[in-house]
Amino acid sequence: MKKKWLSLVFLSLLMLLLAACTANKDAGKENTTSDDTKKGEKVLHLNNAVEPNSFDPSVAFDAVSWAPLNNLMEGLVRLNDKNVPEPATAEKIDVSEDGLTYTFTLRDNAKWSNGDKVTAGDFVYGWRHMLDPKTASPAAFLAYVIDGAENYNTGKGKPEDIAIKEKDDQTFVVTLNAPTEAFLNIISNPSFFPINEKVAAENPKWFAEADSFVGNGPFNLKTWQHDSKMVFEKNDQYWDKDTVKLDKIEWAMVNDTNTEYQMYQNDELDIATVPSELAQDLKDNSELKNEDQAGVAFYRFNVDKKPFTNEKIRKAFALAVDQQNIVDYVTKQGQKAAHGFVSYGLTNAKGEDFREVAGDLIIFNKSEAKKLLAEGLKEEGWTKLPAVTLTYSTSPDNQKIAVALQSQFKENLGVNIKLKNVESGVFMTEQKELKHQLSRSSFLFDYADPVNAIESFVTDSSMNRTNWSNKEFDQLIADSKKETDNDKRWKLLQDAEKILIDEAPVIPLYFYNQLTLEKPSVSGIVRHPVGYLELKWADKK
Repeated sequence: MKKKWLSLVFLSLLMLLLAACTANKDAGKENTTSDDTKKGEKVLHLNNAVEPNSFDPSVAFDAVSWAPLNNLMEGLVRLNDKNVPEPATAEKIDVSEDGLTYTFTLRDNAKWSNGDKVTAGDFVYGWRHMLDPKTASPAAFLAYVIDGAENYNTGKGKPEDIAIKEKDDQTFVVTLNAPTEAFLNIISNPSFFPINEKVAAENPKWFAEADSFVGNGPFNLKTWQHDSKMVFEKNDQYWDKDTVKLDKIEWAMVNDTNTEYQMYQNDELDIATVPSELAQDLKDNSELKNEDQAGVAFYRFNVDKKPFTNEKIRKAFALAVDQQNIVDYVTKQGQKAAHGFVSYGLTNAKGEDFREVAGDLIIFNKSEAKKLLAEGLKEEGWTKLPAVTLTYSTSPDNQKIAVALQSQFKENLGVNIKLKNVESGVFMTEQKELKHQLSRSSFLFDYADPVNAIESFVTDSSMNRTNWSNKEFDQLIADSKKETDNDKRWKLLQDAEKILIDEAPVIPLYFYNQLTLEKPSVSGIVRHPVGYLELKWADKK
């Protein structure tokens, strides 16, 4: 008995010794996998910076919600790697000859993550939810091209009056109030995702937790530790699951770019944003990705406030701005100088980029700027330019640009202007109330079509904020919305953009970009200019 006990002790000691040897052998080896990650799984590590505002697609109208939500859910169409909408949950799309009625045939194998079939009724339910005034969806205006949508959203109609219907489980029919060539681009926005009607009826807060969330996209929401971490896993119910290569995605929520960069350096993240102070140092890094983002930083004139009541004086100020100098020496983030209002990255079915086709509409020209200023002063009978104040919302970056513009106006026009910084909430209110003379602004696209930006300046648009009005411009925008021939429609929009730049109610500065670091082991990630992150085609070695 004693010998048997000694043998057991010896065996235990031997096992401990072997374990210690193994531990010493593996010491120092990196282990970035999480507790629930199996060996051999492809796991992508990302950072979402902050908690998504919502995973209710009708409410999630912001980039921090779009990036994850676009991979948990799917609409009728999805943007491909060329930023062109293609069939997704719908396998077939028929458009009537007059361009008003769209008939979507859903895939027979389109399912929700709980195994339910995705039906046309789920789209009817989801879109009505978005347009319900009680939902207060910030995206509702995008659906106003649908007949009856605006009336219902503004309290003047009933949900049944919206021209969307479930012909049968697999057939969803939409009727527009005018031909809208951009319609498929519009409905690629996550706000147009379906909602599982049965699930939402049982639990109106279905989107708030991982254990109740039901999606229809490439990935499932496995865990959600609010304000801390999310874990996605491949959705085995997804109709195109064979295309999905990743097993999991782990999202951190670290709202500090320097900490995020350090995590990337420590191999805790596969992708990271670039801290602004390191952008110059990293510009030649082979892991740096610089991609277009559909948006423009610009300044607005108030054309009802002197001296900007005069078109030549506005144009003089616009031509006195050296956009290339600003992106090279002030912002230093690899942005492209804006020589028009519509940014790069918006393509048509032929793959043509709108900005490249439209070309440069405004380029720094000091001599022409001084000439136009003198002509404008003479037209108004002014011997001295009325005082000019440039207003910007408080931030170090906005201040740097404002100071640079102040210097350029002095050097290129001989004009001294005052600077005024205002807290961001107050600034936006004042700009909407047209209290500013010349003020900082920006535009980020809601969907991948040029009209989204240009139509902001039609007369009486709430987005105009310049008091500028031009009947020819308004008509070109109206005509473009009825035109179903893409080439003709783009020509109308190009003509409209040229009028906007020629009459100069705005000064474009630079186009936004997406500057990221990406590990060599990662491939297939698509960042759409409109802000949607695609992980459906992503892979990791």
